[in-house]
Amino acid sequence: MDKNEIDAYVKAGEIAKEVKVFTKEIVCCGVKLIDVAEGIDAKIVELGGEMAFPVNLSLNEVAAHYTPEPGDDKVAEGILKVDIGVCVDGFIADTAFSVDLTSDGEYKEMIELNEEILGEISKVVKSGMEVRKVGDVAQGVLEKWNSEKGNKFAIIKSLSGHMLGQNEIHAGLTISNYRNDNRRVIEDMAFAIEPFVTMGVGDIYEGPVGGIYVLENNKPVRDRDAREVLSFIKERFEGRPFCLRWIAKASSSLVSGGLSIAKLKFILGGMVKQGILYEYPMLVEKSRAPVSQFENTFLISDGKVVCTTGNEEIF
Repeated sequence: MDKNEIDAYVKAGEIAKEVKVFTKEIVCCGVKLIDVAEGIDAKIVELGGEMAFPVNLSLNEVAAHYTPEPGDDKVAEGILKVDIGVCVDGFIADTAFSVDLTSDGEYKEMIELNEEILGEISKVVKSGMEVRKVGDVAQGVLEKWNSEKGNKFAIIKSLSGHMLGQNEIHAGLTISNYRNDNRRVIEDMAFAIEPFVTMGVGDIYEGPVGGIYVLENNKPVRDRDAREVLSFIKERFEGRPFCLRWIAKASSSLVSGGLSIAKLKFILGGMVKQGILYEYPMLVEKSRAPVSQFENTFLISDGKVVCTTGNEEIF
């Protein structure tokens, strides 16, 4: 990993940290999710970064893969997961946190457990560590917490951390949050650790689509407007996920006079049907119980470790 790559990862992380602080200042019960998303997008650009993927603003039993579109009237309530991706020169910082928006602190304990799991994992991350160590620590913290406090929280086993690459959010290595036998050694790479905790059974199913797209197949399209949109997607996002609000913002420069939201939705939907685009389904807790999430990105180079999106020092 050369210096430019390391510097890009670190800068992306610094931006992500500032965006987290900003987001916590604007999130409150009843705020429109579209306003939060647009604020986050603008803040990332203001600080000199690019969006690595559309911010996930997932409520209650939805664990991931929801981002609001223009005109969305959904508001923040219950427990909100905020999953932010920032990239610099294609190198990504991926970070997430959860906010309890209830009046009685209903999710306070679950969030505290989730933070403790990520915190204890952070303490053991080092060059040469086997992947399975992450799961050992995560499950150990969960079991101790449940035993001492008489709770029945669960980790969502099918949602995992992952290696990061240039313009790649999931770059091939899966880092599970439960005990496993993965002896792959972690060294000289960037990766995200993201435990999800729930009051439910600890599994998920694929729900309705959540407004996040990715280019899947390079097929031709006939419609002139669709061709321009597709060309923009290829050039602008370089294989990274994107969303309708980004296309809508750029549409006036793509097509003379711009395109309506309805027309853009029709174009994107058509490309999904043709297999050109893939729209991610929302990931919903199987028993429809609430979910929390915390995530940080780690960078290992030359034996040194830095949590790019947290407060941990290089060691």
